[in-house]
Amino acid sequence: MEIKTFTEGDIRTNTYVCYEDDGSCFIVDPAIDYAPLDEFLRSLKLQPKYILLTHGHGDHTEGIPGLKEKYPELKLIANKKEEDFLSHNYRRYGRKDIKPDIWARDGEEFDIGSIHVKCISTPGHTPGGMCYYIKKDGVLFSGDTLFFCSVGRSDLPGGDTVDLMDSIHSKLFVLPDETKVYPGHMGETTIGYEKRNNPFA
Repeated sequence: MEIKTFTEGDIRTNTYVCYEDDGSCFIVDPAIDYAPLDEFLRSLKLQPKYILLTHGHGDHTEGIPGLKEKYPELKLIANKKEEDFLSHNYRRYGRKDIKPDIWARDGEEFDIGSIHVKCISTPGHTPGGMCYYIKKDGVLFSGDTLFFCSVGRSDLPGGDTVDLMDSIHSKLFVLPDETKVYPGHMGETTIGYEKRNNPFA
């Protein structure tokens, strides 16, 4: 699986395009709908099938409406536990028009073409934070749960420090040490590195 990273917006949010040679393609957290992302998809003749949403904050969702307009078959996947958070404006810090097509639950697995994805519910930053694990490639998309030598905030509405620490230790740190972590902000890391060096986890 190939991964292309786009980092945009005021707080430098990472958007990931993941694809295989056979055309299997999905997008993680489209932070912004802008020309370079669309140009990249078109240059490789990629037709993304799904958007995987790690959580509902506006810096991770801003690009969704534009992408769904350009690619009408796109389906948005989010954690079922994020439903209440997404439906109450005072909690969302984002758009009013984000409605997932598919509600996923902890442990669910599905295929996007030849790419097999496992959903890992990781509350703490938001109630319905979700990480996505691709075992075959040893890749984890961690959203704002786990960063390079840092962790997501838990002081915003819907956040919970105890839940966040439990998510990291019981759900993420049990993955193989060599698992590559692609976070919502900052650069890549690995599970093993964070277990040894993260001062907040």
